[in-house]
Amino acid sequence: MTAPQISASLSGVTRVFNGKLHALGPVDLDLRQGEFFSIVGPSGCGKSTLLDIAAGLSLPTEGRVSFEGKPVTGTVPEGVGIVFQDDASFPWLTVRDNIAFGLRRAGVDGAEISRRVDFAVEFMGLKDFGGAHPSQLSGGMRQRVCIARTLVMRPRLFLLDEPFGALDQQTRLLMGDELLRLWRETHATVLLITHSLDEAAMLSDRIGVMSSRPGRFIDIVETGWPRERDSRIASDPAFGRVTARLWDKLRSESMKAMASDGKP
Repeated sequence: MTAPQISASLSGVTRVFNGKLHALGPVDLDLRQGEFFSIVGPSGCGKSTLLDIAAGLSLPTEGRVSFEGKPVTGTVPEGVGIVFQDDASFPWLTVRDNIAFGLRRAGVDGAEISRRVDFAVEFMGLKDFGGAHPSQLSGGMRQRVCIARTLVMRPRLFLLDEPFGALDQQTRLLMGDELLRLWRETHATVLLITHSLDEAAMLSDRIGVMSSRPGRFIDIVETGWPRERDSRIASDPAFGRVTARLWDKLRSESMKAMASDGKP
């Protein structure tokens, strides 16, 4: 059997803040090309720190990070797209101008910008809202705008830090379906940070379970789901077994994290 190609890799990665707060690691992780990988763990375990390091937004204290075989050394590599939990849309720009923002900064030809934006608004269900401003949209639609702005840059690695954390449960499920459709259409590798075990179980090919601080992987769960899946997978009996395994690993780690809150 041929070994899977690796999209991004973290090897022996640690992060220590102010010389004393050991927040993360050591962490080893190989993201397989085209897979959907989620990370769950207790609050404060370093999930977002790991994503920042993978993105090149932060440097590890120790260890190596690479994307497509090239070192990540403190800047976001070409081909990596990031979506955060906070609404990052520009309130003074329309939906179309928000989506086109990165393309214009990159100097992409105007006709190509129009073509990509047309595709993105259609794909993300925003066609009827192209001239609207973010204040006129729901929270879920604003997140669609942020995802579309990343989509048009054609990333080969999507990094998502709790992108649906502020949404209600029903909207999260529907946004998860949209994210799965986007993942299938683009063939990108996806790394998702989430607090929701159901979200991780529904969306992922593999799920990394992190310990309390300093965060490290204590389990990697293979879901075994087909690529053509959506939120209806939650009715599969195996779904409950996946979430039960996640919680079995996380319960004691979450209790440790609660007990150590506020301690360095």
